[in-house]
Amino acid sequence: MFNNGFVPRLLWAAVAVVVLTLFLNSFFYRYFPDVLHSVFSGGDRQENAAPRVVQPRGNLAEDEKSTIELFENSRDSVVFITTRQRVMDAWTRNIFSVPSGTGSGFIWDDQGHIITNFHVIKGASEATVRLADGRDYKASLVGVSPAHDIAVLRIGIGFQRPRPVPLGTSHDLKVGQKVFAIGNPFGLDWTLTTGIVSALDRSLPGGEGRTIDNLIQTDAAINPGNSGGPLLDSAGRLIGINTAIYSPSGVSAGIGFAVPVDTVNRVVPQIVSRGKYIRPAMGITVDSKLNQRLIERLKVQGVVILSVSPGSAAEAAGLRGATITPEGAIIANDIIVAIEGKTIDSVDKLMSRIDGFKVGETIRISVLRKNETVEVPVMLQPGE
Repeated sequence: MFNNGFVPRLLWAAVAVVVLTLFLNSFFYRYFPDVLHSVFSGGDRQENAAPRVVQPRGNLAEDEKSTIELFENSRDSVVFITTRQRVMDAWTRNIFSVPSGTGSGFIWDDQGHIITNFHVIKGASEATVRLADGRDYKASLVGVSPAHDIAVLRIGIGFQRPRPVPLGTSHDLKVGQKVFAIGNPFGLDWTLTTGIVSALDRSLPGGEGRTIDNLIQTDAAINPGNSGGPLLDSAGRLIGINTAIYSPSGVSAGIGFAVPVDTVNRVVPQIVSRGKYIRPAMGITVDSKLNQRLIERLKVQGVVILSVSPGSAAEAAGLRGATITPEGAIIANDIIVAIEGKTIDSVDKLMSRIDGFKVGETIRISVLRKNETVEVPVMLQPGE
């Protein structure tokens, strides 16, 4: 219980505080009104305050003007692709169409062909192409080349056709060149990012268990949704298809890759005319895993020809397959060590080098035969 004298003292103290507060308020309002106004109003107010005068910007820098012009000239040639996939309800057995993914693409020609990545449309049952002006079109699949991560779609455009992306070259690219990527990252449509060519002739795992070689590496920001969009040079010409990123987090880490346009311009016409890409071949049999064991045993670098198909281009050129002893041992005869002077050190590299030529072209094969290097001309034939 409280002491009887404690309550009166507490009341007197409260009264004293109230009186002191009233006195201080009166004192400051009388002698220092501006201080109280500042404290309780949050600062001085000025009536009829006007916006600040805008500083004139002046002309844009020349590189800014050229970048803006490049984007405005190229934007209409880039498309936004959405895909859907058919799935079955496990209980009702009903078929539903559900969203599958998004990506980018670009106008290839005046016939309505659209180029994108194979992985953008892989597994999809339908695809819709949206143009920069907002028009949507159902796309039909013309054909694909999984080994190059390229797919060709087609839409029917009866009027106001967007112009195709101007075509450039990739064999003469230099590290340090400016590049520009246009696409739809994370569904954010028609986004421009810039960078440089960071490296050339990179390799990544591709479709059909093969690697995609000769890729362009760039630090232009490429994120999910950019796949299939164009990589342009400073003249606005197509130099590649943005296809992949290297990133532990799944978003741009400054390392992106693009399929070079020289590959695109070789593969796409075949897909458009035949519905598929027919690879050039020599008519030989090779095996990646077995080749690794053989060259380690032989202490050489190259690809061992295991067999030569009868009637093939390789047989006509006089190439020799390996010999198998009665005990099952493999004795190498011809080992491919270079094509057109470029070293071959794996089956993937061999396939990639051959893929850089056309059916009917004659190429120079360097083979190691009985410890001597022999040059053999081979006219390439259609592959399977």
